[in-house]
Amino acid sequence: MRKLAELQSLGGKVALVTGGAGYLGKAISETLAELGATVIIASRDKDKCVAYAKALSEKFNVETLGHSVDITDVNSLKGLVDVISSKYGCLDILVNDAWSGNKNTFESISYEDWKYDIDVCLNGVFASIKEFVPLLKVNSPSKILNVASMYGHVAPDYRLYDGDKYANPPSYGAAKAAVIQLTKYLASFLAEHNIRVNVMSPGPFPFPQTVEENPAFIGRLEAKNILNRIGTPEDLKGVVALLCSGASDYMTGQNICVDGGWAVW
Repeated sequence: MRKLAELQSLGGKVALVTGGAGYLGKAISETLAELGATVIIASRDKDKCVAYAKALSEKFNVETLGHSVDITDVNSLKGLVDVISSKYGCLDILVNDAWSGNKNTFESISYEDWKYDIDVCLNGVFASIKEFVPLLKVNSPSKILNVASMYGHVAPDYRLYDGDKYANPPSYGAAKAAVIQLTKYLASFLAEHNIRVNVMSPGPFPFPQTVEENPAFIGRLEAKNILNRIGTPEDLKGVVALLCSGASDYMTGQNICVDGGWAVW
């Protein structure tokens, strides 16, 4: 029987994190580096990815790579596939965390914002998986971890929000719900290739700027949550370690909620 440390070790594994230098993405990338993986961090902001990749390499003495990618552009994804294929020959872990979008209410959201949010939050995840599956097939079992949201399976409480600036747009939850279902679909249809596909749904993880600017809003979030606090990026590390390592080899198609108990009532 393998020891837990062996199950969780990612030494010799190659991992890609889209959006891996963002607020939550940094914790995901750090977890993989801490467990010994070679980590590729990619987003539209190449400089940010390169800088954070360098920081992780120095901190954990692992190989890292920062690269540019636009997950809404298939040609951009194909370019990153070529880079990883030529440099490493395989991909063991794919984490889909890239996100961008505007704050909107149902009344304020434009058709353009709706289409953009769906393109990034859903279509970009689909395209990333489709393009990287050939590399994920090289070694097995390989892992795909999608990042959804509590708002992919519960509705936002309109009473929490005050104005468009802090609102949760209808496009966000719709896209994240689709990501959860896509995860289950792919868990089935990629099983024959020994690819595990899981998703985690973070709860309230507001940006530090929001915490500073709107303490009343943060107080409402905390009061609604069972654990009476908002999440911090560190809260994701344990689930990432589980779902990206051999510790979850018998798990697929699962949605793990990291929400302080938000969705139980």
